[in-house]
Amino acid sequence: MKYDIILAGVGGQGILSIAFVIDNAALEENLFFKQAEVHGMSQRGGAVQSHLRLADTIIYSDLIPLGEADMILSVEPLETLRYFEYLKPRGAVVSSSTPYINIPDYPDLEGIFKEIRKAPVQVLVDSEKLAREAGSVRAQNMVMLGAASVFLPLKEESLKKYIQVLFERRGTQVIQTNLKAFELGRQNALSGR
Repeated sequence: MKYDIILAGVGGQGILSIAFVIDNAALEENLFFKQAEVHGMSQRGGAVQSHLRLADTIIYSDLIPLGEADMILSVEPLETLRYFEYLKPRGAVVSSSTPYINIPDYPDLEGIFKEIRKAPVQVLVDSEKLAREAGSVRAQNMVMLGAASVFLPLKEESLKKYIQVLFERRGTQVIQTNLKAFELGRQNALSGR
C-alpha cells in the first residue's frame, strides 16, 4: 500500500496541524511516512504546500512525482489548482470552497470551482460554515481533514486520537470543537459521494 498526498493552503490555515494528525495516525497503524517540509511563504497568508507519503514499506523519497498524488487536500480553493499536475488520473481532490482572498486580483470563484470539478473525484467543502457550526472558524483545517478521512487509508479512530493529542494543551472545549469539525467534514464528504 502506498498513498501520496499534497497538502495545500496558505500560511496560518493549519497545514502543519493536518500533517501532525495524519503522520501520527500512520505511526499508530504501523505505517511508514515521509513528509517534505512545508514549502512557501513563512508569513500568514502566503502559499504553502507539503508532500506527505504513507506506505506499508520503506519510502525512499519525500517528494511526490508529477501525476502520482492520490489526493490533493487543500484548505484554500485557488491553492488547489496549483497542484493539479501532481494528481493521478483517478486521484481525489478534497478542497475547501472558502477562499482566503489575499491578493487584489483573486480569480472568479465559480471559475475556480469549475476547474476543481474537472477532477475525476472531487469534494468541495464549505469549511468556514462547518467550522462555525462546530464552534470556531479556526477549525477549518479539521473540517478538511474530516472530509479527506473518507479517502485516507487510516482508521477514523486513529485520526481522532491525534486530534485530541494535538489540542490537549488547549483544553476540553477546544478538543471537542475540533472533533466536531472533523465529524462535520467527514459527514459532508460522505453525503456527497
